[in-house]
Amino acid sequence: MKRRSFVKQSIIGGAVAAVTPAVAMSQAKTTAVEYYELRVYTFKDERQQKLTEDFYRDVFIPTTKKLTKEPVGVFAELSPVGQSKLFVLIPYSNFAQIDLLFDQLENDKAYWTKGSAYLNAPASDPAFEQLDTSILKAFEHSPVKELPAKEERIFELRQYKSASEAAGKKKIEMFNDKGEVDIFKRLGFKPVFFGETVIGDNRPNLTYMVTFKNMDDKAAHWKAFGADPEWKKISAPADYADALLVSKITSTMLKPTAYSLI
Repeated sequence: MKRRSFVKQSIIGGAVAAVTPAVAMSQAKTTAVEYYELRVYTFKDERQQKLTEDFYRDVFIPTTKKLTKEPVGVFAELSPVGQSKLFVLIPYSNFAQIDLLFDQLENDKAYWTKGSAYLNAPASDPAFEQLDTSILKAFEHSPVKELPAKEERIFELRQYKSASEAAGKKKIEMFNDKGEVDIFKRLGFKPVFFGETVIGDNRPNLTYMVTFKNMDDKAAHWKAFGADPEWKKISAPADYADALLVSKITSTMLKPTAYSLI
């Protein structure tokens, strides 16, 4: 079978050589951490969204669950303006598994046959308008995902963009070394993951996902976070001021699809 994965070529091809040595060196010195692929789809209409969602529900999730044993999360915007975007979170146990899965899918005839409507959608009638993909490396202080209970839940996906590499590392330091991750967990935010974007747009940035029952629950948790004495202590030093470390914060409220495994 021809190697047809344009996603692999655009996301993995040029970056593996640069990232892999650093990843290997890092993992040799520290605890192994997970990686996450975050895909964000933009659609022009319901037909495109349904075609893509059908693909993930009926083809991609069953196939990857068999190959990687990892749960794939699929989310729509909670309050979209116009046609909802679709967010897909694909966990990997390590960086090498990303490339391995692409190879396995490229050579899986059943996958290409079952997913043909999406995978082979013509240019005149595409399955989506835009697909943005990024690869994230989990924080050392939160090296693996935590799955929320399958009950009433919404998610907040937050991204902190920094103006420089140094500022981005300093912000991550607050999470990893100064205890910010622990505050989230102690206050019951039920974080799914914390990650640094190593491949993708708007770098440098860190991205994380937290869980709430509803919007009132979200408001109560963030109020408690802002008033937390330990958070005030961590954020008090001048060199940790958001004005120095964060140039833009993006918050997106999401709801899981009926077939999402997260």
